[in-house]
Amino acid sequence: MSDVTAVPLRPVGKSGIVALWAGVALFLAGGAYAAYTASQKAVLTTVTPEQFLAQNATKTGVQTTADGVEYKVIQAGSGGRPTAADVALIEYRGTLINGTPFDASKPGQPVALPVGQVVPGFAEAMMLMPRGAKYRVWIPPRLGYGPQDNGPIPGNSVLVFDITMRDFEAMPQGMPGMQQPGM
Repeated sequence: MSDVTAVPLRPVGKSGIVALWAGVALFLAGGAYAAYTASQKAVLTTVTPEQFLAQNATKTGVQTTADGVEYKVIQAGSGGRPTAADVALIEYRGTLINGTPFDASKPGQPVALPVGQVVPGFAEAMMLMPRGAKYRVWIPPRLGYGPQDNGPIPGNSVLVFDITMRDFEAMPQGMPGMQQPGM
């Protein structure tokens, strides 16, 4: 003999059904977005640095220096620009072209960098920026780390930086890396 216990279910109202279908739609949209993002990252990792930079240079607002550093002015600054003999106070975020972050300053806490002692493409970009400017910069591998891996940065990577120039000043005497008179 078998006893089946029936549990009465209350009918679901129209608002419950609408909420259920809205949830299903959001879930599907989220999945589609995740798939699209993953495929875009995969595409970006299959192009050569030269192909990426050639395509990027055609985008609105992107400018290219004689050396091949590409940049876009996000916010214009004013006043002078630092030289290789200066120390710049900046905020920055560095990523690869697929969006993978590899380095950043802490938000709201600028760091002091000797302009002449960073990779050539980063130095060139900083020397373009007046105080208060914010740029997005794309550095070709030959002006970055070249063919060598450097920590989380694979060899031959285009480096992408968002840089905000807070201030700069002449390099203080005795700062590491500064040439002393008579040396």
